[in-house]
Amino acid sequence: MKLEIIILAAGKGSRMRSDLPKALHPLGGRPLLSHVFETAASLNHRGIHAVIGHGAGQVRRSFHFSEFPAVNWVPQERQLGTGHAVQQAMPGISADLVLVLYGDVPLVRRATLKRMLAIADTGSLVLLTLETPNPRGLGRVLRGPDGAIEAIVEERDASETQRRICEVNSGIMLLPVARLRDWLGRLDRDNSQGEYYLTDVVAMARAEGVPLRAVTIEDSGEVQGVNDPAQLASLERRYQMGKAEQLLAAGVRLLDPARVDVRGEVVAGKDVEIDVNVVFEGKVSLGDGASIGPNCVVRNTEIGPGARLLAGTCVEDAVIGADCSIGPMARLRPGTELGDGVKIGNFVETKKARLGNGTKANHLCYLGDVEIGENANIGAGVIVCNYDGEQKHRTVIGDNVFVGSNSVLVAPLRLHDDSYVAAGSTVNSEVPAGHLAVGRSRQRNISRWRRPGKR
Repeated sequence: MKLEIIILAAGKGSRMRSDLPKALHPLGGRPLLSHVFETAASLNHRGIHAVIGHGAGQVRRSFHFSEFPAVNWVPQERQLGTGHAVQQAMPGISADLVLVLYGDVPLVRRATLKRMLAIADTGSLVLLTLETPNPRGLGRVLRGPDGAIEAIVEERDASETQRRICEVNSGIMLLPVARLRDWLGRLDRDNSQGEYYLTDVVAMARAEGVPLRAVTIEDSGEVQGVNDPAQLASLERRYQMGKAEQLLAAGVRLLDPARVDVRGEVVAGKDVEIDVNVVFEGKVSLGDGASIGPNCVVRNTEIGPGARLLAGTCVEDAVIGADCSIGPMARLRPGTELGDGVKIGNFVETKKARLGNGTKANHLCYLGDVEIGENANIGAGVIVCNYDGEQKHRTVIGDNVFVGSNSVLVAPLRLHDDSYVAAGSTVNSEVPAGHLAVGRSRQRNISRWRRPGKR
C-alpha cells in the first residue's frame, strides 16, 4: 500500500495572542511543525503535503533551508475547517492511503503511527483515539452496543450524555483515498462552528459499511494540541523531561532533571555531570568525564574528555579540548578552538580564537581573531584590537609567550615564541623571539601636587 501524508497547519492560533503563526511557535528550540515533519518523514511514504494558511509565506520561509526540502506546500486561502483543509491537498494525492496529522500536535510517536499502519488496508478507516479522565474540549468517540465506532461528535455539538464519554478523537486518521474523495465532496457546514469537519467522514464510512478501526492510547501528551501559551508550556516540560530521561538512560548524571533544557541533540560519554539550569542548543557532544556547571548555555559545541564548564559560561560553535577549564562567567563565541588543558577564566571572551595546549587566559580578556600557541599566558585585562572600523585583522602569538596585564595588542600583529610583553603596554609591531616589548609612556612623579579642592 502506498502512503501519503497531509499535515494541517493553516491555523492562526488566536489564543496564542501572537503575530507568529501557531505552527512556528518553538518547542524544544524548533517550530512545532518541524517536530511533525520529522515524525512524518520517518515513515515509509510517497509524499508530505503541508496545508498552510495564516502566515503562509512566513511558514514556508522558515523551512526554506531545512532538512525537509521535499514538502509540498498547499495553500488554504480560507480556513473553513479540517475537512476543507484536506480537500485542498487532495489534487496532489495519488497514493492508496492518506495519513492526516496536525502541525500543532508535535509529540505523536512514530511507533504509534506504525501501529495504525499495521492494521490499515485500502478498505478501512483507522482512528487514533485517547482514553482520558479529562475529555473537555475534545471530540467524543461514539460506539454502538457492539463496541464498534459509529461516529465522532465535537464537544460543541455533543449532548450532555455524550460529553461524559472519556474516549476522545485525536484527529489523527488513516483514510482510504478512493473513498475519501467522495466523502469530502459530501461534507456540509451544518454545525455550531459553520465548518467542514473531517470527523464527519467517520459516520459516512459507518453508513457505507467501511470497517472502522482504532488505535487507543492513554498518554494524553502524545496527542496534545497547542492552542494557548499554557498548553505550549505544558508540552515543553513534557518534552524536556523526555530528553532528560534519555540522558539519564545514557548514564549522564543530572543534578536536577527538571532543570535541564535540550533544544537540539546531546551526545554524552561516560561519567558526565550536568548541573542545574543548563541549556543545550543545536548539536552538542560531551566527552567522558566532562562536567557542566550551573546556568550555562552550550550551543553547537564539542567538549572534550574531562573538560569543565564553570557557572554562567556561554559557549557557541566551539571546540574544547580535553581537561580544559572554562569560566566561571566566560563566553566562547563562534570559531573558538581550544587545545588540551587550556584555562579560560572569568569574564574572558573569545571569538575566532585558537589556543594551543596549556595556554591560559585567566580573567578579564578579549581574544578575537587570534591564534595562540602552547603554554602562553595572557594576563588580566588584555585586549586584542582586531577591528579597525572596516576590516578584521589577525594576531598570531607563539609558544610560551607572556603578555602582561592590561596590555593592548593592535592587529595585525605577531608575537614570536618566548617573547614577553610588559604590563600596560600597547603593542602594534612585531615582537621577535625572546624579546621584551615595552609599549608605555615613561612615568612622571609630580612633587608638591595637591588634590583639587571644592570652591
